Amino acid sequence: MDVELLEIRQHMGRFPPFDGLSDDLLDAIAEQVEVSYFKTGSSILTLNEMLNDLCYIRSGAVEVYRSQGELYNRLGEGDIFGHFSLLRNHKVRFPAQAIEDTLIYFIPKAVFLRLCEEDDHFADFVELERPRLESAAEQQKKSNDMMVTRIRKLLTRYPVMVETSTSVQLAAQQMSEAQASALLVLKEGSDNPRYSFKDSEGQTWQMCGILTDSDFRTRVVAEGLSPQTPVGEVISSRLITIQSDASVYEAMLTMLRSNVHHLPVLYRQRPVGVVHLSDIIRYETHSGLYLVSNIFNQSSAEGLARLAPDVRAAFVRMVQEDANSQMVGSALSTIGRSFTQRLLEMAEAELGPPPVPYCFMVNGSMARNEQSIVTDQDNALILSDKFNPEEHDDYFYALAKIVSDGLDACGYTYCKGDVMATNVQWRQPLSVWKGYFQDWMANPTPERLLHSSIFFDLDSCYGEDLYVETLQDLIAETAPKSPLFLAAMARNALNRTPPLGFFRTFVMEQDGKHNNSINLKRRGTAPMVDLVRIHALACGSKAQNSFQRLNDISKTQLLATGMSDKLSYAFEFLCMSRIRHQMIDLQEDRLPDNNIEPENVADSERHTLKDAFQVLSNAQKFLKFRYPMPAKRQGR
Repeated sequence: MDVELLEIRQHMGRFPPFDGLSDDLLDAIAEQVEVSYFKTGSSILTLNEMLNDLCYIRSGAVEVYRSQGELYNRLGEGDIFGHFSLLRNHKVRFPAQAIEDTLIYFIPKAVFLRLCEEDDHFADFVELERPRLESAAEQQKKSNDMMVTRIRKLLTRYPVMVETSTSVQLAAQQMSEAQASALLVLKEGSDNPRYSFKDSEGQTWQMCGILTDSDFRTRVVAEGLSPQTPVGEVISSRLITIQSDASVYEAMLTMLRSNVHHLPVLYRQRPVGVVHLSDIIRYETHSGLYLVSNIFNQSSAEGLARLAPDVRAAFVRMVQEDANSQMVGSALSTIGRSFTQRLLEMAEAELGPPPVPYCFMVNGSMARNEQSIVTDQDNALILSDKFNPEEHDDYFYALAKIVSDGLDACGYTYCKGDVMATNVQWRQPLSVWKGYFQDWMANPTPERLLHSSIFFDLDSCYGEDLYVETLQDLIAETAPKSPLFLAAMARNALNRTPPLGFFRTFVMEQDGKHNNSINLKRRGTAPMVDLVRIHALACGSKAQNSFQRLNDISKTQLLATGMSDKLSYAFEFLCMSRIRHQMIDLQEDRLPDNNIEPENVADSERHTLKDAFQVLSNAQKFLKFRYPMPAKRQGR
């Protein structure tokens, strides 16, 4: 494959849906692509003309219009268009025009159909044959695994390559000019087929070694060698390589196992780049694991607070990498727990050992592993029944204050409802907590229902896990036997309804600050969480995560067959819509919130939002029938 075709496949392999294709399929595309240039303002596709190619934007920008002339979408480098026409009658349905000087790769219909046939990810990307909700949710699941991200995605340039006879001085100059930290050394001919390849002119070459900046220090300068020494005499002949199809994870393992910092990347036998360990570290720097490790390395609350931008960067990175809501929620919850745990460790170091055992309990979205980037604190302390307020409470208040203030500094704002361990009501012995929970279920007043909605999502963050497990067991045993409590919770859950009006149009917020918008949390994800929690309480599920609760519910007769799946798809889509909106806010230097303006949402997503809200609406209507108020006893 010549350099031009190699450049085509390298570029396309960085963008979806081509980034998941095998090398063979990328070859098939590159070999048959036709390239065309369009000046600013020129037409690329005309309404109703016959279309026999998929359009891929190599550079520039394109506007796509509806048949009536309204703007449908604005596309840039790596985007595709024309696929809807290819899947239907081959007539252009959405005209396209270049709004900048633009280079287009035209991929023939036969290749396009082959891709749809042989690669499910590609087919799912361009087809919308399944119900929108299912398609949207399943696509997230298919593309969220970081371990299938191919190493070629990290390559940004071709490797520096020299012949064995090149002097170390000239080689160093070429490395400096390219700002590279390593170069590959080649020789003509082939005595090792594993590392042999042909260039665009048919010449056979063999990669025989690598020379790194470290090698220059240790093998050239430290040894006092002449600048005219051939690189062939100082290279490391121990070649550890990886194929461009391999995952980032595989590349990292290869480096660690072989104790190397540079890894030549091959397309078959041809070198297409060199990955440095720092490239992978940068790639993983904003991942949850890296950030969690950094949290526990901090020695002060101020140090923890300085990591707040890293949390936002991790969030943006996960969304850009197509993580689904469960991955995002779990990662952010893990990060939040890590901040809390480290603050508790610091508090104990400052205050001394706790006078009695305790458990720091988290509630709400952190307990469900469903946190978003917009969140506040919901926490409490469960203390040993040996707790004596006069002797011990000063310690635990001070501990709670250190944690609460520290979390606020890290971006987890104080709870407006004061559901925090600094509130003496939520800093009590286990026996008192048991009494709370039993009373809330036996006598469900509006205030107690509110407490149940908050505290019945609960998990241990630090300390004596058994205390929280005891309360979880109590809920799972008592709630299914409490029809009055379930009925009251069901009716309470109907206070927040999805924003659907007549003919399934949206009902907008009119609160002044967010006029003509939809609060996706208040009108979508929160009522869905409430609904799922009630069914989970009814079936005695001990799960805290909403998706896991739906799995438990699906094993019962509480809902019609398939309803749990519909709720799961709807919840996933609502969560991701909220998450993507918050990511855009952060990218545009706005304070992230939960409000979206439907006119700023793509048409297809707007329709799917309506589908999700309709699923929620139907499920809410079923609640009051599934959990009727018990008939009052005679004589009362």
